[in-house]
Formats: sequence, structure tokens, C-alpha cells
Amino acid sequence: MKTTDGVQNRKPYVKTIEQARDFVLEVRLCSVFSDRSGTFPSLWDVVDYPEKQPGESGWGQKVSAVWTWKNELPARFPDDVFYGKIKGGRAVLMAVAYLRETHYPATHVPIENCSPLAQELYRAIRLDAMRTAELRESVGMAEKSVRNRFERALVELQVTLNIARLNDP
Repeated sequence: MKTTDGVQNRKPYVKTIEQARDFVLEVRLCSVFSDRSGTFPSLWDVVDYPEKQPGESGWGQKVSAVWTWKNELPARFPDDVFYGKIKGGRAVLMAVAYLRETHYPATHVPIENCSPLAQELYRAIRLDAMRTAELRESVGMAEKSVRNRFERALVELQVTLNIARLNDP
């Protein structure tokens, strides 16, 4: 099966974070976990670790590697790899060069064109980075009844490239 960028699906071969970085740089944009639609190559599909075995505790080697690398790649290689969200809220890794040359110009939406709640969240974090729980508290949206609205606005800010996740492993 071919993805939209022409990269052939291949057998799993990635066993190190450096190989994961090289994969992201090669494909330029990939989902973190498997993309059932076949639209994007995925880091999950090329990681060569076993999935969780029956009776095994924890996540298993493959989930642990992918989950860790999605955070560590942009932290260890900030000039090479960006972690973000794309339309639909899908978590992706992309080459910084691709972000700069292609993705940002095609995707960025000025903050004034975002929803009022997204604008409110943006104003709250504009001058000072915050963890998600702290942001929820600061804008009075910690109650369960409003969490979905909060999450949608936060994803909107990420998808429109008005905020980015702090690369802190």
C-alpha cells in the first residue's frame, strides 16, 4: 500500500530514537499511532518491538517506545522534529523543514479567526507556558461538564498552529 506521499509501507525496522528521527525526516509527516485510513505513514507501523503479550503487565515494549519517542523526539531534536496536531486532532510528528515550508503556510489560522474560547485560552497562555491542568484551572474549566469544550478549544489552537506543545520530555 502506498501513502499519499509515495512512501511504501515497509516492515518494521525502527529500534532506536535516532532511527525514529530519521524516519520522520524521510517521510516529513507521520501519525504517531497507526493510521487505519492509510493517508499517512505512522511511527507505530515501523517500530520493531513486540506489542503487549497476553499476561504482560504495563503497556508492552512497542507502546512504551512510541509513547516515549513522541515526546522525546522533539525534545532531543528540536531543530529536526515537531510534534503537533492536525485537522481532526490527530497527533503527528513532522520534519521541522516541512513544518516551516509547507504545513505552517497551508494551515496557520490567525488567532482572531479562531473560536472565542480558543482566543480566551490563547490569552491565558500567551505570555507564560502552562500545563494543561493549570490552564483549565486558570480559565475556570476544571469541571467535567466543560472539559470537552476546553479540549476542543485546545486542539483548535494546536491545529491552527497558534500554540505548540512544550518539548519537555
